[in-house]
Amino acid sequence: MKLSGWGRYPVVDCGTATLRGPEDLGGVLARRGTLIARGQGRSYADAALNRDLTLSTLGLGRMQAFDADTGVLTCEAGVGLDDILRTFVPRGWFPPVVPGTKFVTVGGMIAADVHGKNHHRDGTFGAHVEALTLATADGGIRVCSRTQDADLFRATLGGMGLTGVILSASFRMQPIETSFVLAETVAAADLDAAMAVFEASHDWPYSVAWIDCLARGRRLGRSLVLRGAPMRRRALPAALASRPLRLAPEGRIRVPVDAPSLLLNRWSVGLFNGLYHRRGRARAGPRPVHFDPFFFPLDRIDGWNRLYGRRGFVQYQCVLSAGESAAGLAALLGRVSVAGQGSFLAVLKRFGPAGEGLMSFPAEGYTLALDLPLRRGTLALVDALDGITHAHGGRVYFAKDACCRPERMREGYPQHAAFDALRKAWGAPRKFASELSRRLEL
Repeated sequence: MKLSGWGRYPVVDCGTATLRGPEDLGGVLARRGTLIARGQGRSYADAALNRDLTLSTLGLGRMQAFDADTGVLTCEAGVGLDDILRTFVPRGWFPPVVPGTKFVTVGGMIAADVHGKNHHRDGTFGAHVEALTLATADGGIRVCSRTQDADLFRATLGGMGLTGVILSASFRMQPIETSFVLAETVAAADLDAAMAVFEASHDWPYSVAWIDCLARGRRLGRSLVLRGAPMRRRALPAALASRPLRLAPEGRIRVPVDAPSLLLNRWSVGLFNGLYHRRGRARAGPRPVHFDPFFFPLDRIDGWNRLYGRRGFVQYQCVLSAGESAAGLAALLGRVSVAGQGSFLAVLKRFGPAGEGLMSFPAEGYTLALDLPLRRGTLALVDALDGITHAHGGRVYFAKDACCRPERMREGYPQHAAFDALRKAWGAPRKFASELSRRLEL
């Protein structure tokens, strides 16, 4: 069938199958050609696409064990983050790291080694994984951890499914007293001011900024920095205290059709950005916010990717080292502003130290993510942004990337040679591949 990532570009005609248990592995691995595992399809471009065989792991949906003394949850790779939240938040537990959507699988979170608003404090999701079970190219099933097949473990964290099929994992949950976050919005007049807020917010567990990417001149990089901390039960207002671990209401807004391709343009996005920034400036002081809209604001809109039209969109995300961030971010935002490519979703975060995964994305510094509607000139703009990123010693996120060049990948990921060597040692190239790995010559 024809498949795409969440950005709806590219679209690839893929062979498909569903893995329902380890007993299916023999037949799947015996098939000719290569394969890649796919969860809920929330990587944006071609990371979870393989024209030979794209293998759904959604049949691996069982939670297997939970230790309330240690907080360690063991589950199959196809278990969704949304299922974990519905099950464990009312019991007083929360995942250690969550990405910007809850509609992802545990296997996908490990393969992309996802990061969240707390990376500067808690690192990536992989930092909290105790062990994982991996099906390798020879048909074997390996239990990998920091003490057992540690090299394979490090390669699988952020390895985008190219070391094997993740079957299950054990990771540490964190205890919570409430399902609310004490959130505060700080308006920043420009990029320097936004970065200053981040540097002054290290004691806040969560931080992220929305950026007006069309602002120019002295307003370049004007932002709303959102920071938050888990709320203790005794700090809840009386109206919330009776149900401190409540879940969010189930209702969602549905986008029923593809929006007109001209809906997002310089004028409409500029108007939205101006109103949004003004509304954020008016919100003074910390306030309780439920975790769902705080961590997953777009999940309330079912099919929000259709707002970009039938052609889809490209999400560009890069990281720049702390020393290069100010100059690099200014150059990136300046290029987007001049191009006039409307992106109403532009996000800035502060990263902490790099993790242990050989191909994990985060590194000490700042990360910028932009949604760009796909139209004439968009891919050329993304290539130009990529050039700026690499000129400043940065790299792009494989879960978002749609058109990085192989030589830039090699420059940005210095451990790629070790990753390639390990893959060859385990026979992975003959069985595990994706359209992304072909494009990047991994």
